[in-house]
Amino acid sequence: MTTERAAPPNRWRWRVLGVVLLAGVMDLLDSTVMNVAAPSVRADLGGTEAVLQWLAAGYTLAFGVLLIVGGRLGDRWGRRRLFVAGAVGFTVASAACAVAPNPSVLITARVVQGAFGALMIPQGFGTLTAVFGERERGRAFSLFGPVMGLAGIGGPIVAGGLIALDPGGLGWRLIFLVNVPIGVLTVLGALRWMPADPGDRGARIDPVGVALVTAGSAFLVYPLIQGREAGWPWWSFAVLATGVLIFAVLIWRQRASSAPILVPSLLAKRAFVGGLVVVLVFFTGVGGLLLVLSLHLQLGLGNSPLQAAVALAPIAVGIMLGSLAAPRLVRKLGRSSLHMGLAVELVGLLAVMGLETSVLPMFVVGTGLGLLFGPLIQTTLATADPSEVGSASGSLNAMQQLATALGVALVGSIYFGLGDIDGLHAGVLVTVGACLVSAALVPLIPRTRSQQ
Repeated sequence: MTTERAAPPNRWRWRVLGVVLLAGVMDLLDSTVMNVAAPSVRADLGGTEAVLQWLAAGYTLAFGVLLIVGGRLGDRWGRRRLFVAGAVGFTVASAACAVAPNPSVLITARVVQGAFGALMIPQGFGTLTAVFGERERGRAFSLFGPVMGLAGIGGPIVAGGLIALDPGGLGWRLIFLVNVPIGVLTVLGALRWMPADPGDRGARIDPVGVALVTAGSAFLVYPLIQGREAGWPWWSFAVLATGVLIFAVLIWRQRASSAPILVPSLLAKRAFVGGLVVVLVFFTGVGGLLLVLSLHLQLGLGNSPLQAAVALAPIAVGIMLGSLAAPRLVRKLGRSSLHMGLAVELVGLLAVMGLETSVLPMFVVGTGLGLLFGPLIQTTLATADPSEVGSASGSLNAMQQLATALGVALVGSIYFGLGDIDGLHAGVLVTVGACLVSAALVPLIPRTRSQQ
């Protein structure tokens, strides 16, 4: 009798991990630094208050939309090919951001950045699963938490420092230029060490579904940002209603399509749909929180970008520490760990209402977020069958990004509509409401067997 031997691990696997981590750092930096840099960009290039929202929401919206199909495109055309294409496009878009002459060009370049980031990031995770054996895989993926945590802490501080130092008179433009050497290293490393794979040309993607999710997302975010500045005309509400209708058509399309972007059986699971709704509500609430806090620090209190970044750093520290503690809490408490995370988040938010941007409330807010991010996705994914996990993971991560863009539009519009202090308090209350609604919806996610 013969026994099959496991394939030997890839000799360059740890270098591949380094390349994927570089890509993740680029994505994280560009999804966070604009919270600190946006007021400086507007002061230099001009534009309305909506520009501040689009600088953050444009990237996240494009990333979330294409993230739904990014992994599937890698399955079809090959992961390394898509990873390299995404890294090249991301790097070129970063250079375009750095030389943007006006807000419109910068926002367009940010959208392109997000689109190419969505092609790049899913390929990295798939490649790591292929090059690492089962015994080393957990160790490899465990490095993402500390590295991304350090990037989340250091990125905004470095951005604030670069703007404050203003080397060569480049100011905020330098935060995009630093992506160019990182992007070049990422591309060269991928070409040198990532294993080539031919892909599966039989893998199919539903273009109608992609078009519907793109249009629906844009129709929800656009009127929330532009409607306030236009005085909330009738068309803003009509566009919002159309966005909701488009998503209803998308759900119908998933059941009828031969190549759905979301496995139809998932839509028949009340538990998964409940988890998806919790992700939507929670991340819509918190999506605009960091932007509003940064705007309050700079526009309301007159802090410099560096001072604002340092003031926000406790949130990133709390997220990192909360993320490290979350797996143990999930093993011990199961689904109830979500209620614990929401309780910590509510305490932090209420402290912000009273103490505003002092260190302790910021740290508690970050800790609550760290306790929630991973467990919310993990607990919802536990409702999917093995054949559904890929689609479920992609849709959950995409929902997180789209809800974040929606939150930037919603909470940002509330902030600008009410003014600094009232807008800050109203934005925090929106997040409090989202946490309370999420807590009420958590029981829709069933306990797994290990949680009984």
